[in-house]
Amino acid sequence: MSDQTQWTDVTMPQLAESLVSATIAKWLKQPGETVEQFEPICEVITDKVNAEIPSTLDGIMGDLLAEEGQTVAVGELICRIQTKSAAPVASTGATPIVPAPQGNAQAQVQSQQGAASDQSMRGRFSPAVQTLAAQHSIDLNQVTGTGMGGRITRKDVLNYVQQGGFAQAGVSEQPTATTQGQGSPFAGRQQSAVQNSTPVQNMDPAIPVRNSGIHLTEAPKAPPIEVEGGNNRSEYFIDVTPIRSAIARNMRQSVSEIPHAWTTIEVDVTNLVMLRNKIKNEFKQKEGINITYLAFLMKAVVNAIKEYPIMNSVWAVDKIIVKRDINISLAVGTEDAVLTPVIKKADQKNIAGLAREIDDLARKTREGTLKLDDMQGGTFTVNNTGSFGSILSYPVINYPQAAILTFESIVKRPVVIDDMIAVRSMANLCLSLDHRILDGVICGRFLQRIKENLEGYTLDTKLY
Repeated sequence: MSDQTQWTDVTMPQLAESLVSATIAKWLKQPGETVEQFEPICEVITDKVNAEIPSTLDGIMGDLLAEEGQTVAVGELICRIQTKSAAPVASTGATPIVPAPQGNAQAQVQSQQGAASDQSMRGRFSPAVQTLAAQHSIDLNQVTGTGMGGRITRKDVLNYVQQGGFAQAGVSEQPTATTQGQGSPFAGRQQSAVQNSTPVQNMDPAIPVRNSGIHLTEAPKAPPIEVEGGNNRSEYFIDVTPIRSAIARNMRQSVSEIPHAWTTIEVDVTNLVMLRNKIKNEFKQKEGINITYLAFLMKAVVNAIKEYPIMNSVWAVDKIIVKRDINISLAVGTEDAVLTPVIKKADQKNIAGLAREIDDLARKTREGTLKLDDMQGGTFTVNNTGSFGSILSYPVINYPQAAILTFESIVKRPVVIDDMIAVRSMANLCLSLDHRILDGVICGRFLQRIKENLEGYTLDTKLY
């Protein structure tokens, strides 16, 4: 028996049903390197999420047929992996294993040199990188980025932690502050007025990341920006990431194709506040997650959609398609984007089940581990803009859905009840609707039903 070399073509996989292409963000394996089964070989960027493509076999990486930054259609060849398989010994001897071409090694060196000089993406951090940096109190300016354009990847941060870099971050922060600020517009923000000549924007790992609610930070920061020219310029460039580009495209499509209308209603959620205060500690101990107002709102919305299924529909020019399943898209804010992961078949879940789904999707979004399937199939969108203190908002419909609802801040206000003034917990519900499908009457009744559902919660309401 003898080893025989085989070459296996690797193509861009179908990461999701509607995915037609993806962009190679970074090759994690280079020609000549050993590849194990299920080991990631490259990072790809899609319209909505980033993903890693794992190897399906053991072998040695061969030619890289797609460059970093290149968009590749699903099914197209991206690389080849060399494998060995047992084969009968031929009379003339075994077939020699072909080593990786020298040209590949040279191309690798040139690619690495080019990547090292390109630092255009170094200032952009993914949610996963930011979360890791916050967990380990890491100053990302100390981390070497190996991603496209010098971007810092999750692997870079983990390597930095393994090398003990987190322990040095706090010590080295002060003496390196001056050099860190060069070339970035907000450098002096944390260096006091003594050195405020060069402002620099750096990620502050001390800012807490919320573990509950759908918005993950109390005060979203401006994305990192680069100065054009010198310090005297007042203009800045902000890199447009694939996710931001997808958001821009989808929002433009929504506002240009869907005739929006808007309505709002005020809800007395005093009983809901009392109910949540009563059960939140017990729920936390039992389930290990927080019970939020959003889970109760979600249940109220789902029950209202059951009565008014037209809210769960799509415009199809010559017909209106009413969706059978109620899949609620949940607007989740991150540092530099808004994602809408989907709670599938929300009508089949109780309040506790919805709370678990909300917590799971928020965690995945925070960690940057959402999959494309998590983002697809939504039929109605709910957004918790009230977590920022908003009392009114005019949301853009999540195309091609028919409506989107926001839940605004809960505030205590004096309210007249039976000719008496009482202090109640009040909140606004805001609804944007596709006026091709929906009109004021049906939407008014829909909002009224949600209001009744929310005000119908009592201390005896069951979560399971």
